[in-house]
Amino acid sequence: MRLDWLDDLLAVSDTGSLARAAEMRHVSQSAFTRRLRAIEEALGTPLLDRSRKPVTLLPDVAAQIPEMRSLATQLRTLRETLAHTSDARGLTLACQHAITTTHSPAIVSILTAQGGRPVRVRSDNREECLLRLLSGEADLAVVYTVPEIAPLTLNRSFEQVLVGRERLVPVAAPRLGQGSDLPFIGYPGDVFLGQIMARAILPRIPARRVLRRRAETALTLAAHEYARRGIGVAWLPEGMVQADLAEGRLVALGPVLPEQEMELWMIRLVEHSDDGWAHDWERLRAALAI
Repeated sequence: MRLDWLDDLLAVSDTGSLARAAEMRHVSQSAFTRRLRAIEEALGTPLLDRSRKPVTLLPDVAAQIPEMRSLATQLRTLRETLAHTSDARGLTLACQHAITTTHSPAIVSILTAQGGRPVRVRSDNREECLLRLLSGEADLAVVYTVPEIAPLTLNRSFEQVLVGRERLVPVAAPRLGQGSDLPFIGYPGDVFLGQIMARAILPRIPARRVLRRRAETALTLAAHEYARRGIGVAWLPEGMVQADLAEGRLVALGPVLPEQEMELWMIRLVEHSDDGWAHDWERLRAALAI
């Protein structure tokens, strides 16, 4: 079963008419009808109930739509994976979620400049980023660390370069207020920012203030949106909220609640099978190292 055949049949199922399905598939209705007949001929069985208006899939065929949809997704994913695997020049970058939004654009810009390598970006928690690097699923990882709380413990197989420092800052919607009793957005204890909250932020909350966990998420992007909607105070990387602070959508609570400085590290395996990667790494070091 070809992917384009599945997409044609799914279009008929999703739209309920050949005319709308043809429009979805960006062909004329007559050309789409010929394609459907060609599919039927190739499979040796009718697929459409042409006795009804509008024409629909036969009941036995319609019953297979969930399986067709799943198969189409698998085929599309496989095609993308094989295309990436066959591209010997491609690089994979693994970033913590917040870094994907704030810092990865500069790295991707350097790597892809002037006809450079295509880059695939993977967003994960810190430990998963490092595991991707160790397993060979990623060529480069960019992660946060707080040396005295959540240090990087890497052996000599890794090379790491400090590329920045960034504060984790408390922010909230202006309407939330700054009373002694504040709702906040937490992070799970098994992710990096959850460790920072538990060991460096919450113990430093002034005794006169009471924080009540209103929501919890491992995703900084979600915490960002929760804060903008006034659900609670969120501790977020400063680079993620600069525009919101400048435009008044969020206010900084740093004067009354603790902040935490983090380091931003770029890491690679020293032994890399792609000799061209060494040149890319040196370009990144020259442009980003501090």
